[in-house]
Amino acid sequence: VQLQASGGGLMQAGGSLRLSCAASGLTFSSYIMGWFRQAPGKEREFVATISRTGDTTYYADSVEGRFTISRDNTKNTVYLQMNSLKPEDTAVYYCAADYKSQPSAVSTSLLAYDNWGQGTLVTVSS
Repeated sequence: VQLQASGGGLMQAGGSLRLSCAASGLTFSSYIMGWFRQAPGKEREFVATISRTGDTTYYADSVEGRFTISRDNTKNTVYLQMNSLKPEDTAVYYCAADYKSQPSAVSTSLLAYDNWGQGTLVTVSS
């Protein structure tokens, strides 16, 4: 399994970025997907998750209403649209995948995900 995250960069506060994560080596539609982030000196934390079919999503309180997770199972890709960015969103963002048999299952736990991408850096300046 390979997960390739991209789309990070430098953005001013209030701006928008869209992260992408392309997956290969797996049956993408059988995996839930998640985005996590790790700021300098902090532990990795949950950001958003989406079910296999895309009908269920869940967000961390800190990004609810600003970030949107989506997926395209025909392209084996998951996205994270980030709007109204804040300096505290600065972090390395990681995508992760986990096999789930239930179509609408999601997970917010780092421990639930067996497959991780390499991360993409998002820097938000004030």
